Amino acid sequence: MRNETRRIRSEYYIDGNTVRRTQTAPQYDPRESQRREKNERLRREREEEQRRRRQVARRNQQKALRMSRSYVCFLTMAVVVFGIVAGTYIRIQSDITARMRTIANLERQVADLKADNDEAYKRMNTAIDLESIKNTAITEYGMSYAREVQIVHYAVRDEDYMNQYKEIPEK
Repeated sequence: MRNETRRIRSEYYIDGNTVRRTQTAPQYDPRESQRREKNERLRREREEEQRRRRQVARRNQQKALRMSRSYVCFLTMAVVVFGIVAGTYIRIQSDITARMRTIANLERQVADLKADNDEAYKRMNTAIDLESIKNTAITEYGMSYAREVQIVHYAVRDEDYMNQYKEIPEK
């Protein structure tokens, strides 16, 4: 029985825990081994080429990431100029805002003063009795209305006023 078990063991192998397959000897083909060697050599060459390309790409990336002194100076100057321009812009904007507030305050003061002047003018006009002034001027001071011969008419051109340089002659 033992020999038989040995014989079975040499013809079969166990794959997993229940399946038995017969074990066959691999057939040797010299062309197949040459093909495998060639494929293996090509695979290694491809991997070596890829490795070289990665190294070149890595070196190029490192060169691209390096900054020369002149580039750093240029960037520094650009940042400084941008900062100055931004600061000047902000300062000008704040000046404009402050001036607009000042103008608004002055306009409010002018409006208040105009309202006060209008109010005072109305008060003065209502306080003055023009009829009593006319009666007083006529009776006490002997004033009268101007007669037609006393009125002298002058033509004023496009101006709204005229200057008097000498006495007006009588007619």
